[in-house]
Amino acid sequence: MTEPILKVEDIHVYYGSIHAVKGISFDVNEGEIVTLIGANGAGKSTTLNTISCLLHPRTGKVSFLGQPLAKTPPHKVVERGLAQVPEGRRIFLQMTVQENLEMGAYTLVNRGASGVAQDLEMVYDFFPRLRERRRQVAGTLSGGEQQMLAMGRALMSRPKLLMLDEPSMGLAPILVEQIFEIIENLHKKGSTILLVEQNAQMALSIASRGYVLETGKIVTTGTGKELLASPAIKKAYLGGD
Repeated sequence: MTEPILKVEDIHVYYGSIHAVKGISFDVNEGEIVTLIGANGAGKSTTLNTISCLLHPRTGKVSFLGQPLAKTPPHKVVERGLAQVPEGRRIFLQMTVQENLEMGAYTLVNRGASGVAQDLEMVYDFFPRLRERRRQVAGTLSGGEQQMLAMGRALMSRPKLLMLDEPSMGLAPILVEQIFEIIENLHKKGSTILLVEQNAQMALSIASRGYVLETGKIVTTGTGKELLASPAIKKAYLGGD
């Protein structure tokens, strides 16, 4: 059996004296969409930020492509092939769409101008709206377009694992559907995805597997279909009875 692309083993993460993540373990295999769902404050974003080495676990271990990530500077994590699209998008508002995308390529210093141009074309094929707006200042884009830009910028680093933190946050329902269609399309084209999302219905409907977090612990796991069908999950997260 092949080694998971990402392995999280019994991590405990603190903010000062607050125990935010309490012994979480899970893995992601190549070619999967794995989702972490749970209420606000369950520890989902903290988990992603720990995998990205923006936070460090007090105990436990995170391995990517069979190598431990402990003490790796965040930009080196990106170089290794792990890219995160942060909650709230965090694009460079004063720069154009194309300049934002080019910033996503900064870790691949050996790529050269033709390689960057090729990757830009790949991103523009995924997001035709960004091609139309490539010379537009990013701060003038709509929320949905900014989310597309944040995802496109992450793809410019050619990630082996793409982590998405609340991609549907603050978007109108029609745009949420559009963003999830794009995520499915990326997956079909070969992307491995770890998705943190409060919209449990949408997340589980496209996920290979899901983990349910409550107050920093994993309380349930299963395939996307199993979790969607679970009465307890329906009641807690999907608005069912």
